[in-house]
Amino acid sequence: MSLSRAPRAALLTALVAAGALTLSACGEGGKSGGGGDTNFVTGSGGIDTVAKGERQAPHALKGETLEGEPLDVADLKGKIVVMNVWGSWCPPCRSEAPYFAKVAKETKAKGVEFVGINTRDSKKEPALAFEKDYGIEYPSLYDPIGKLIVNGFPKGSLNPQAIPSTIVLDRDGKIAARSLKALDDEELHKIIDPLIAEK
Repeated sequence: MSLSRAPRAALLTALVAAGALTLSACGEGGKSGGGGDTNFVTGSGGIDTVAKGERQAPHALKGETLEGEPLDVADLKGKIVVMNVWGSWCPPCRSEAPYFAKVAKETKAKGVEFVGINTRDSKKEPALAFEKDYGIEYPSLYDPIGKLIVNGFPKGSLNPQAIPSTIVLDRDGKIAARSLKALDDEELHKIIDPLIAEK
């Protein structure tokens, strides 16, 4: 390995290690990220929300989808965006997938867009098969080593800390809610419906 490549390799290794420490592998998740006065309100069932005036925007969440198309979540500003972090290898992701497919269809006409963030799938084929098996019609950013997950959310914000995680952005593109567990259709509506009603 050349000297110029060594620092880049070390940086990539550190990034992957940080991602591994940041995310619990396919579990129920833990407490909210950040310290101090975060203004999070933890509801029942492990769903965290942030009051409208206290929300933060994510960093850049853009890249290539599993289908090879470019996608920038910032382009969806004006819509409510439900982002689901998932992997084809993850049993809780499989259990929640039919509900995500269903609610994505039910809420699209109300200005809600779903975007997946597929992670830890080293090849796209299993992830594409997962989407086909569960009728997932919305796009998923392909993030095999977790760069978007680690770098896409400000420190102290509601950020993904488990797989699956769900982050919901309001119409202003700010982080409004998060869940660190698999969700069903009723739980998804409990998160999404109040944001649809926001003025």
